[in-house]
Amino acid sequence: MANKSREEGKEYVLKRTKERDVKFIRLWFTDILGMLKSFAITVEELEGALEDGMGFDGSSIEGFARIDESDMVALPDPYTFQLIPWRPQEQNTVARMFCEILRPGGGHFEGDPRYVLQRILKRAADMGYTYYVGPELEYFYFRDSKGTEVLDEGGYFDMTPRDVATDL
Repeated sequence: MANKSREEGKEYVLKRTKERDVKFIRLWFTDILGMLKSFAITVEELEGALEDGMGFDGSSIEGFARIDESDMVALPDPYTFQLIPWRPQEQNTVARMFCEILRPGGGHFEGDPRYVLQRILKRAADMGYTYYVGPELEYFYFRDSKGTEVLDEGGYFDMTPRDVATDL
């Protein structure tokens, strides 16, 4: 994907939204604490958003800007486009894209966590390091769907007396 152009990504997103009758696109980004933030645009706003980004008030995002420097731009990354699977697909389909956070003049916002990661990965690569990452899935069994009482108190390598979920 890295060698594909932004224009190719934009064309793919516009084609896919038309094919799947997408009505809304959620623009996702994180604050400096890693909390996911989002606002939605209509499909009619999408092409402009992919070209120029969408303005928003950065002073309402933790760690982004003071009120007098609050204008920010969320520029969607077309290569992160996905339909949101837990939404009904028959009507009012919703998609999402992660965004780069820019200053109104077009430069990167130094506090954008995504941009911070990109800079650090480049620095590591310049030093000869390669970054590898993989997910680790963790989960809890709850006694029922109405609450958050866990099914057992067993920990790593515990024997079965404390781990009632052994045979699940």
